[in-house]
Order: sequence, then C-alpha cells, then structure tokens
Amino acid sequence: MKLYGMSDSGNCYKPRLLLAKLGRTFEHVEVSSHVGATRSAEYVAKNPNAMVPLLELDDGRLLAESNAMLLYFGEGTRFVPADGYQRALAYQWLFFEQYSHEPYIAVRRALLTFPSRAKDATPERLAQTFERGEKALGVMEKRLAASPFFAGEAISVADLALYAYTHVAGEGGFDLARYPAVGAWLRRVEKDPGHVPMDWLP
Repeated sequence: MKLYGMSDSGNCYKPRLLLAKLGRTFEHVEVSSHVGATRSAEYVAKNPNAMVPLLELDDGRLLAESNAMLLYFGEGTRFVPADGYQRALAYQWLFFEQYSHEPYIAVRRALLTFPSRAKDATPERLAQTFERGEKALGVMEKRLAASPFFAGEAISVADLALYAYTHVAGEGGFDLARYPAVGAWLRRVEKDPGHVPMDWLP
C-alpha cells in the first residue's frame, strides 16, 4: 500500500507512527503542498480535497484524513480500546485534536516555520492561534493530570493523534514547560514500543 504525504507534516506522521508500531509495511510517496504537488491534476483525481495524507490500499481503494487512517489501522489492536466508553473517549479526543488543537498549534507552527506560509503570518493570525493553542494545551493538561493517557490507562489512537503536533509545539512558540502533565505524557508516548520520530520514513 502507498501512503502519500509530507515528511514534515504532523498529520502525515500520525499514520506512519501507527504503522511503524504495528510493523506494517508501506510505501511512502512524498507529495508536498510546499511546491503545489497536492494540487496537481493527478493527485486531485485521487483526493479532490487536495490534502495529505492519503492512503491507497493494494486493491486501489483510497482513504483520506489522518484520524480515519488511525481508526482503520488501529481496529482490533491495542490502540483502539475494546471498552465502549473508553473507545468513545478516544474518539472524543480525536475530534478535539482536529477541531480545537490542530487548527491552532499546527497552524501556528506552519506559519512560523514554512516559508510558503509566511505571507499568512499576520499579527492577528499569530495572536489568535497562540491564544487558542494555549487553551487546547490547558485542556490537555487538566486531563493528563488525572489520567496517564487520553482514553484511560493505556495508550490509544487519541494519544498518537495528539502527540504528532504537541511534541513540536515549541516550534510554534508554545512553552511546554508550563504544562508538566503534558510533558510527562509526551515521555510516556515516546517510551511506548515501536516509537519512531517524525522524520522517520520506511
């Protein structure tokens, strides 16, 4: 199977991280929005939303959205809780990641580190993403002060999703030292077997 994505994208890192932990083989195909590759006619024919990552299975079926991939590959493994309530908690935090976390923490990192996004880094946008990113980190801190992982006692897809951009939040100007429970959780995720860094490719 092929995984189309960017090596410096947290969203693209999520399925790579899970696949590495599961020992699944795949081909990484670099498709970078920095150079407009996600808007090519060939790529848009596969993903009309013109975004990465995109999964192409061996039989040709396609699946977009990083968290959907986490659920697809995580099904039947230790990363999707068997208990119904804990599974719903994992889903809750996946939704939180995409609605309340990624649009601010990931976007602020992109505005400050990707030259192609520099034109969008207005003072107003930077202030908004910082304020809302801090709010997201505060919500995470409260949860992680009470639970080792987001869905309970064991790591799940929710932790992999939130790890992807949280561990590089400093690149967006967020001071993770202000969030000790988040810091301790990052270290727990990194100690989980099969962990690979963000720049890992198969």
